[in-house]
Formats: sequence, C-alpha cells, structure tokens
Amino acid sequence: MSQSTVSEFSQATAVTRQGDHSFTAELDAGWKVAGAINGGYLLGVAGRALRALHPSTPDPLVISTFYLGPSKEGPVDITTRTLREGRSTASYGIELSQNGAPTISAMATMGNLGELPDDVGTTATPPQLPPPEECVGVAEASEDFKKAAPLIERFDMRLDPATAGFAVGKPSGRGVLQGWIRFIDGTEPDPLSLLTFLDSFPPVMFDLGRFNWAPTMELTAHVRALPAPGWISARLSTRNIAGGMFEEDCELWDSAGRLVAQSRQLARQPRG
Repeated sequence: MSQSTVSEFSQATAVTRQGDHSFTAELDAGWKVAGAINGGYLLGVAGRALRALHPSTPDPLVISTFYLGPSKEGPVDITTRTLREGRSTASYGIELSQNGAPTISAMATMGNLGELPDDVGTTATPPQLPPPEECVGVAEASEDFKKAAPLIERFDMRLDPATAGFAVGKPSGRGVLQGWIRFIDGTEPDPLSLLTFLDSFPPVMFDLGRFNWAPTMELTAHVRALPAPGWISARLSTRNIAGGMFEEDCELWDSAGRLVAQSRQLARQPRG
C-alpha cells in the first residue's frame, strides 16, 4: 500500500474535533455484524479520539468499555473528560452517543508504547499455527455469512483448520479459535488496529456449536507493544459459560513473536 494512500481503517475511524473534549465521527456500515456496528471497530474510533487529546500519549495502554446499546451506521457524538494527565500516561473517560443516547462508555489510560522499556519476561507462548496459506480463509464464507457480517471483508483473516470445523458443522467443542489477521488493503498493524483485531474474529462460541452472534457487554483491552509489520496471529478461548453469559479471552502476537495485545470480554450467550 502506498504511503500516500489513506487506509480504509484510517478513513473509517476518522474523527472531527468539535471542541476541547468533543468530537464527531461517521460510523461506516462496512464494519457491521448482525445488523450492528462491531465493538472492535468502535474501540478503534474511540482510540482515534483519545489519541488526539494529547500528543505525548498517542497509544492506548488499557481501555475498559461498557457496551450500553447497539451502534448503527451514521453520525456519532464523542465526548471525553480528563481524569489525570501525568508525565508518561494520561487517563480519560470517553462516551459515544447516537441520537442523544450513549452506546458505549469507557475509561482509558493512554501512553507512548515507543518509549516503554524493551525488557520482556513472560511464560505466554504464541499459538501454534499452520502458515496462512494452509489456513481457511474467511473470505471463502457463504454469501449469507458475508451479508450478516460485512466486517469480515475488511480483513484478510485465516483460521487454523483445527479450529475451523464449525464452518462445516463440526465444531471441536473445545471453545478455542485461532488464526491470522491483517487488513485486506495491506495496511500494517498499529496500536489502534490491535484494538479492532481483538474483537473481529467470529465469536469463540462458534467452536461450541452456538452460531448466533454474541453481543458484548464489557471488554477490557491491553495493548502491550508496538506491533511489527506483517501478519498478526490470534488465539481466542472461553472456559466458563454461566448465567447466560460467557467470557472470551483473546491474545494477539506480532510477526516478531511478541504478545502485543490482550483482551477479556463478557458477552451474552447466543441462543441455538
């Protein structure tokens, strides 16, 4: 992709400043799932507004978001409030509203990932995946699936065949999905795109034979490092389904083998 070309993601998450703490944006219908705007895309929009608040803290470190109602394509109002601005981090509240009603409310701490120390100590291991060319392209999904989730056409997404059995009616029952993701237009990953990738794969409940979409109630995302160029690998899992709800944990690893983002969300259990 030419450096002079504005990426689809940048265009779709663009915000217009209206005041010191207010913005507007236009939510793009191409980022919908099951009739509503995808929650990960909304995180990208929120992150874009938060990035504009202070030049020394351009990157989301943690954002905890409550989804209060479905968002639709079209105009959205964004309001922020400063909770604390320090030397290396800043914390804010942010709310997205449509037609006067809030649809998401979040708290975030922003920083500068490029200035963090580069020492790493972890017991986490990246998902063991076949190369992308040996995985199942989500672009091969049925036209009905694409119509219900136009979001997937924004990505080049490849699922590990070992966790893609749901696509042919044979879910593994383990509650695990894993695969590769990048933007379809070749845009390299950055911290804001990681926010979106965390909530862009099919729901992990598909691997348990529950194929309806699962609305997110709350999602907390941690961005841990600036991602290297290239594919992002992902592993999603769930371990506890109770009270009509389930958790979905997601890890994102970059092409350099670093854990660059993590999330946990609580979602409503799909029926059927």
